[in-house]
Amino acid sequence: MRVVFAGTPAPAVPALRALLESDRHEVVAVVTRPDAPAGRGRKLVRSPVGALADEHGIEVLTPARASEPEFLDRLRALAPDCCPVVAYGALLKEEALAIPEHGWINLHFSLLPAWRGAAPVQAAIRHGDEITGASTFRIVRELDAGPVFGVVTEQVRPTDTAGELLDRLAVSGAGLLAATLDGVEDGTLRAEEQPADGVSYAPKVTVEDAKVDFTAPATAVDRLIRSVTPDPGAWALLGDGRFKLGPVSVVDDELPPGEIRVEKRRVLVGTGTSAVALGEVQAPGKKRMAATDWARGTRIEQGERLK
Repeated sequence: MRVVFAGTPAPAVPALRALLESDRHEVVAVVTRPDAPAGRGRKLVRSPVGALADEHGIEVLTPARASEPEFLDRLRALAPDCCPVVAYGALLKEEALAIPEHGWINLHFSLLPAWRGAAPVQAAIRHGDEITGASTFRIVRELDAGPVFGVVTEQVRPTDTAGELLDRLAVSGAGLLAATLDGVEDGTLRAEEQPADGVSYAPKVTVEDAKVDFTAPATAVDRLIRSVTPDPGAWALLGDGRFKLGPVSVVDDELPPGEIRVEKRRVLVGTGTSAVALGEVQAPGKKRMAATDWARGTRIEQGERLK
């Protein structure tokens, strides 16, 4: 099939690469978000998907909105049979959805209808799911509600961060997306409507969502921190300073919520249940470092608390 691939961030790259390596599908163009400022110099940088397309000499379309007449005209001229989508990051209107014969097929990193929305991997970890996965479905007007072609499952490991889990799903999902397009082309694969039961939503995670509440149980603190690692990153306040926190370990010791206890080989913080041992800490304006190194360079008073 002739396909126009839509995607933007690094987790979409394995899927694009899988289609580029396929001998059954021709990627005639890529749609991605416009170049964005990055780094200290704030220079405009191509998205990871756009950069891979550039490497392969593939046309890159960067509309500010997918409803722009110029973009829609170019998409019609490209005449794709199907438009696979992975984390494109922009709303697709009916006029765009109607162009390819086989529609727009999205790879979503959850087992639909669970965790529709922008942050399914983060939600799965934060809520303690033991199994998650990826789904391919035909895009419709309602958010992530289209009929499903196929799924792959993935175990959520006890120490998984959102980044680690997403990396695995990006690879297994790439294979699922390629197989879905194969089945659609053959006519051997039919999409099935999602069940009405079991619908849940995972909205975009904000910086405020990543603030650690040490009055919560230790398991909830652990899951929250892992769910926002690496982005946007968990944080808490010590005095007036905002400190970023890496994944923690739940321990048997007990301390009042937020209270810090510095030991020779570990730094403990109390929660609503048992304490947690800090992993890495990043003080304002500093690099990340082991919590024990951070504590040695920080004068922590008796009874001081993260909050």
